[in-house]
Amino acid sequence: MAEIDHEAFPTLWPPANYQRELQNRLAHYLVACDDTLEAPKGKVTPPKYSPGLVSRLRHLFGHGRFVGNELPSTGREYIFGFAGFWVMAGEAHITNVAVRESHRLQGIGELLLISLINLATKLDACLITLEVRASNTAAQSLYSKYGFAKVGMRRGYYTDNREDGVLMSLEDIASAPVQANLQRLKQAHFEKWGIAAYCADHC
Repeated sequence: MAEIDHEAFPTLWPPANYQRELQNRLAHYLVACDDTLEAPKGKVTPPKYSPGLVSRLRHLFGHGRFVGNELPSTGREYIFGFAGFWVMAGEAHITNVAVRESHRLQGIGELLLISLINLATKLDACLITLEVRASNTAAQSLYSKYGFAKVGMRRGYYTDNREDGVLMSLEDIASAPVQANLQRLKQAHFEKWGIAAYCADHC
């Protein structure tokens, strides 16, 4: 995860200490990985979702323990991407969504976002917030599609170049309109990428 963090955000502050995050009762992370125990040699662009990847989009940890399927004894599954948030006082604040460069543009990041919204709902969060670079219009467009609204600006938020951060929020996540939009977008994602909503529902 730290390797992906560094690849996705090379100019930001040092990546999170994910070993420490394992003990953080506020933190929840999802990973997209397959059952390949060795990292692929060089840059490999896999076909659209394989059953191995689908079966292993999971809630990796929360409240200091692994949940869902156990990691193999080697702990060497190959992770394509991950996403996480902290839950505090009914708010889920997304800390990161990152996908390996070799696996981008295959719907993995969007599926991770779907799963984050599902998980936040299960954890009884009322809203989800995040910051995104002002220049990252592609990410802003994706978040807007899922109902996030721009609610503020954090001036000079990013330390590498003092770029502004756009604060976005998705409120009332358990409400009928938000859930209906989520179900519609899950179906559209399935039709495009061939992955069932089961994966996002049972991470």
